[in-house]
Amino acid sequence: MTSVADQIAAPSLAAETEAVARNAASAPAVSAPAIAVPVAGERELRLDLFRGLALWLIFIDHLPPNILTWFTIRNYGFSDATEIFIFISGYTAAFVYGRAMRDAGVVVATARILRRVWQIYVAHVFLFTIFLAEISYVATRFENPLYTEEMGIMDFLKEPDVTIVQALLLRFRPVNMDVLPLYIVLMLFLPLILVLMRRSADLTLALSVALYAATWEFDLYLSSYPNGFWAFNPFAWQLLFVFGAWCAQGGAQRMSRILSSPITLWISVAYLLFAFFVTLTWYFPQLGHVIPRRLEQWMYPISKTDLDVLRFAHFLALAAVTVRFLPKDWVGLKSPWLRPLILCGQHSLEIFCLGVFLAFAGHFLLAEFSGGAGLHFVISICGILIMSGAAWLLSWYKQYADKSGSKTKGTIGNADMAGGGV
Repeated sequence: MTSVADQIAAPSLAAETEAVARNAASAPAVSAPAIAVPVAGERELRLDLFRGLALWLIFIDHLPPNILTWFTIRNYGFSDATEIFIFISGYTAAFVYGRAMRDAGVVVATARILRRVWQIYVAHVFLFTIFLAEISYVATRFENPLYTEEMGIMDFLKEPDVTIVQALLLRFRPVNMDVLPLYIVLMLFLPLILVLMRRSADLTLALSVALYAATWEFDLYLSSYPNGFWAFNPFAWQLLFVFGAWCAQGGAQRMSRILSSPITLWISVAYLLFAFFVTLTWYFPQLGHVIPRRLEQWMYPISKTDLDVLRFAHFLALAAVTVRFLPKDWVGLKSPWLRPLILCGQHSLEIFCLGVFLAFAGHFLLAEFSGGAGLHFVISICGILIMSGAAWLLSWYKQYADKSGSKTKGTIGNADMAGGGV
C-alpha cells in the first residue's frame, strides 16, 4: 500500500483544482456528500488523511499480531488498507495528470507519467537493496537462517545473479514488497486510461469491469519468481485503480445523489454488519454453524490476490459511509491530533518504504526479545512515531529548506502512491 524519490515537475495541483472547480460551478448544485474536488489552492485533506491511515494500518499488519492489530480494518470486514491505498492512488493520479493531458497534450503528460513511474521503480529497487541488506545482516549476525526463509529471500542467497535480474523485472519480491510493483504496473497504463476517459469515462470503467471479469473467467495472472504468481494480480486490482480515476474525472459528482440516498446508507451499513459477522466466525469458529452452507460455498475463498468482489463491495460500502459522515470541510481535518496522519499521507512513497523497513526491524525485535504484549505495543507505537517524525521532517524540508523550488515540486505530491503525496 506513493516519496524516496523527489517530487517530479508536473502541473500545479492548485491549477488543477481551479479548472475542475470552474467546471463544477456550471453543473447543477447537489447537496450530497462525495469526494469532491477542493477549491482552488487547497488540498483534499480527506485523501491525505486516509492515505496516511492506510500507511499506518499496513505497517501494523506487517508486524506479528499484537494489540494494535485488532484496530486494523481487516479484522472487521473483507477489505483492508490495500483497497484504500490503491483507490486513492487512482483518484489522485487521474486528478493531477488528467490536467496535464488536457493542457499540455498526450505526449507531454505521458512523459511526465513515465518519469514518475521511473522514480517509483528506482524507489522500489532502492528499498529492495536495503531490505535484503537488513535481513541478511540480521540473519548472519544472530545466526538465525529462519529470517531469510520467513522474509522470502532464500532464493536470492542461492542464486543472487539470477534473482537480482528477476527482481529488476519485478518478478522476485521479498515479503511485504508487493504493493510498489502493482502500483508501477498500474501507472504504466495510466496514459491509456486517461486517453480513454477523455473520450468516455463510463466506457473506460466498463472496459475495466470487463477485464476484471475476464481475469476471473480465464484465470489471468502474472507469474513470479521462482514460482507462483503476483500477490496482487494487476488484471484484477486495476478495477479499483480505474474506479478511483473515474471518480476523479467526474464520477464522484455524478454519484452524489446516489450517495446521499438513505437507501444507499442502509444497504452499506447492512453489508458492513454482514461482513463483520462473517469475520467473527474466523476468530470464533463456534459461530460458523449460523452461516448457511450454500452461502459459505459461494463466498469462500475470499481472494485478496484477485480482489474478490466481496472485498470490492466492502470497500465501496466503507467509502459510501465515510463520505456521508465526513464532509470535506470537517473541522477535525485541521486538528493537530490528525496532523501526523495527514503528513504521512502527503509523503506516502517515502513513508511506505520506511514502514517496510521498520516492520522487519520490529519483527526481529519481537523474535529475539520476548516481551509479551507490552513490547508488541511499544514497538508498534515507536514505528508509528518514527514514520510521523519522518513525514514532519520531509514536510519541513520542502517548506523551508528549498524555497526556490518548493512551489514547483510540492504540488505534484498529490499524485503520490496513496493519493495526495506521490
